[in-house]
Amino acid sequence: MRVVFAGTPEPALPALQAIADSPHDLVGVVTRPDAPSGRGRKLVASPVAQLAESLGVPVLKPEHPRDPEFQKALAALRPDCCPVVAYGALLPQSALDIPVHGWVNLHFSVLPQWRGAAPVQHALFAGDEVTGATTFRIVKELDAGPTFGVMTQLIHDDDTAGSLLAKLAEGGAGLLVATLDGIESGDIEAREQQTEGVSFAPKILVEHAQVHWDDPAIGTDRRIRACTPGPGAWTTYDGERMKLGPVRIVDRERLEPGVVEVTKNAVFVGTATAPVQLGEVKAFGKKQMPAADWARGVRLESGTVLGGPLADA
Repeated sequence: MRVVFAGTPEPALPALQAIADSPHDLVGVVTRPDAPSGRGRKLVASPVAQLAESLGVPVLKPEHPRDPEFQKALAALRPDCCPVVAYGALLPQSALDIPVHGWVNLHFSVLPQWRGAAPVQHALFAGDEVTGATTFRIVKELDAGPTFGVMTQLIHDDDTAGSLLAKLAEGGAGLLVATLDGIESGDIEAREQQTEGVSFAPKILVEHAQVHWDDPAIGTDRRIRACTPGPGAWTTYDGERMKLGPVRIVDRERLEPGVVEVTKNAVFVGTATAPVQLGEVKAFGKKQMPAADWARGVRLESGTVLGGPLADA
């Protein structure tokens, strides 16, 4: 089957590579335009574009998939199906109608749970024990198209959004190829999604990543893991933002929310319930480092309170 893959960030790479290694004929790749990156803000091709170019596959980088010239170029590739992983742009009906079998998306949740841009982060926020990935045909309504297949994945206590997404990207790559196989052979049939159990997962913004020390310890732990690596959980120290890596809930005497206890090798912070032990931190203008090293460097004293207002607020 002739396929044109659409995707942009690193989590799309396992699926692109799996399709390239499959019997399907990868005739093109669609990705977002080159974007500024690094200190020099030089234009850099997306991870998907870079892999596609190394595979010798033609790459299309439309400003928007509604562009007539893009749709003309896509139609010229004569795709039977367009598999999609994290492409990052809304597809108009005129583009959806080009491939014979439509656009088949790999979404990182068990639909109809967590429709939207940040399903992995929201699964962690909610404390879900199981998540997964689903393949479905794209329709106009957000992540509401009929489904083809599903895989499940246990969520471990130490999973972050980054580690969990990596697992789903690897497992989902096989699911996407199997879906394409089934569409080609006619052995798979799309099923309408359930109307019950629908939940939504909008993009996680920087303000959602702020740690509220008056939350219970389990909520603090979930928020930090859900925002790791991006957008990055944070609190404040001395009026500046400080990013926080995953923490550990500890069994020790309760501290008031946000209050710090410093020992020789650890930094503990109070929550509404049990304290948490800080892991890696990144203070403003500093490199990421273990919390104990940071505390020694700034001569942090027990009783200091984290989470005050920003200096420029």
